[in-house]
Amino acid sequence: MNLRFLNRGWFLAAVVVATGCASPPNRYYTLTAPTAVNQTTAKISGASPVFIELAPIAVPERLARPQMVVTPAGGRSAALELLEQHRWTSSLDNELRDALASGIASRLGAIDVSRGGRPQSQPTWRIAVQLRQFDALENTRVDAAFSWTLRRTDADRSAACQWSGSEAVGYGIDALALGAQRVTDQAANAIARHLSAVRDNNMDAACPPDIVPSRPI
Repeated sequence: MNLRFLNRGWFLAAVVVATGCASPPNRYYTLTAPTAVNQTTAKISGASPVFIELAPIAVPERLARPQMVVTPAGGRSAALELLEQHRWTSSLDNELRDALASGIASRLGAIDVSRGGRPQSQPTWRIAVQLRQFDALENTRVDAAFSWTLRRTDADRSAACQWSGSEAVGYGIDALALGAQRVTDQAANAIARHLSAVRDNNMDAACPPDIVPSRPI
């Protein structure tokens, strides 16, 4: 038998085996929802620009990672699974900060200076957000709960509220990621509505009816 032919055959077999054992490619997801044309429900009136600044989001340590953390279909709520091949485009805390800042700014027509760029003399609304719950139940739903504090940089008073919501999802991790995106966008809408109310009422506005008052963060 031709030794060169034999060696070539072994090489091809090794390539086939290696290809068959290769890990599936990673899939990446974002929590930032596409900007909707009708996101004007809480539009702040007035000609002067509105600046917002989100502090880094306080996230439970078990969730502060790029991998998706889910409860498998049919599993118990305590049985969490870390999905190495299904990831957010950055760690969850950074994803939430970008998504909330984008959602709030687009609804209010505000300027997001969370990453820097605010004029020193320009009053800014500082928003501190804490993620209290973010449960992704595969093939079922995504439950989330947020609390936040609003404060203007030129004022001593602050206002705090909290909100929780749920989004039903279809089959698969892609559907779960979209559900997480939708529930995060709902949270952005709640914060935008609260900010609009306190700005128009000099911090005297109560939380909207479906948003619960909370202690400042």
